Amino acid sequence: MTSKKSNTQVRPATGRLGILTPGLGAVATTFMAGVESIRIGRSKPIGSLTQMATIRLGKRTDHRSPLIKDFIPLASLDDIVFGAWDPIPDDALTAARQAGVLDERDLAPIAEFLAAIKPMPAVFDNHYVTRINGANVKKGKNKRELGEALRQDIRDFKAKHKLDRLVVVWCASTEIYLKPGPAHATIAAFEKAMEDNDDQIAPSMLYAWAAIMEGVPFCNGAPNLSVDIPALLELANEKGVPISGKDFKTGQTWLKTVIAPGIKARMLGLKGWYSTNILGNRDGEVLDDPASFKTKEASKLSVLHAILQPDQYPDLYKDFSHVVRINYYPPRGDNKEGWDNIDIVGWMNYPMQIKVNFLCRDSILAAPIVLDLALFSDFAHRAGMKGIQEWLSFYYKSPMAAAGLQPEHDLFIQQTKLKNTLRHLMGEEQITHLGLEYYA
Repeated sequence: MTSKKSNTQVRPATGRLGILTPGLGAVATTFMAGVESIRIGRSKPIGSLTQMATIRLGKRTDHRSPLIKDFIPLASLDDIVFGAWDPIPDDALTAARQAGVLDERDLAPIAEFLAAIKPMPAVFDNHYVTRINGANVKKGKNKRELGEALRQDIRDFKAKHKLDRLVVVWCASTEIYLKPGPAHATIAAFEKAMEDNDDQIAPSMLYAWAAIMEGVPFCNGAPNLSVDIPALLELANEKGVPISGKDFKTGQTWLKTVIAPGIKARMLGLKGWYSTNILGNRDGEVLDDPASFKTKEASKLSVLHAILQPDQYPDLYKDFSHVVRINYYPPRGDNKEGWDNIDIVGWMNYPMQIKVNFLCRDSILAAPIVLDLALFSDFAHRAGMKGIQEWLSFYYKSPMAAAGLQPEHDLFIQQTKLKNTLRHLMGEEQITHLGLEYYA
């Protein structure tokens, strides 16, 4: 262990916290329904670190392992208020039924609560998401005007519900693939591009800009180029706002960040990793468009190379084949199925295989991530943290890191980073797991 402690003063989580989601589809409605179900005592927050995980403090012999929610000052679930934007005008109950994730027996007891959540008109453009159409869309002479309208929405929502703080978590669809360019380089260039209606300024960037300008943490649940551009990184630091990652790490990629570190830890070789998915929800329909799939593919492909480090271990991982496929299959709905065939190599170059068939529920896995990111981001803001929150990499397929740094993808290193950050901010000793003090 180390004796280094933080002098950080964390403001208390007093008052109400608003969680705004661009997107009121399967993920957002499952998240909102789940929190309300927990609040009325009908379910437990399974999958949520903030609600169910413990954190060890001090030596193992001290036997101090409180729940994270009892260790750090987090917003109470009872103090959360939900809001959303969506191009489809359906309220949260209608949207949840349409998504087909939750059974009616789980929706009926909270139907009145969900029906009261109606989406604000969205900033939406078919150029960036071709498979969705909706009439609940903002109009403006340029993207700057649309961004300012989002800022006004945030202010109005905060005033209407008498909120103390807000967090924005992107739960909308995957946009087409964009590369960082001159329009993204500085705040001035970005805002000029907004005024010029530049195609390089996607709707998700406008939400991120609006949130940061209003002093609201922003989390990106999709693989879009969004808050992870130099202009918005600069803005987040200037405004003192936490931002984090992109693309929720839910199903197949989550398993990759579990299995790949195990292969590497044993110094086994990898010849190839073939991944395919079938899903039939709105996300699957959007990803059926090649331009949107390219965005998702880039996010999924980056994980293995970052974990296995083929440059450092060329004998084991140089030029391994990594193929990712996503197939839209409407009968499956939100119940995604992922197949992985992993060709590994052992002693004396003998081949072996690992095969995984993961029948997961995409939004069921994503919902607690939305909750944790919102609560941790709010906590980070109250702790005076700003810019990239690398300790939240645990939740993302594409974590953010400072320029020149390779993001960490190993789930277990990410978990250690997350918990040590909490210990640090609360003035506790960090834990290295060295353990020599028990044998001195």
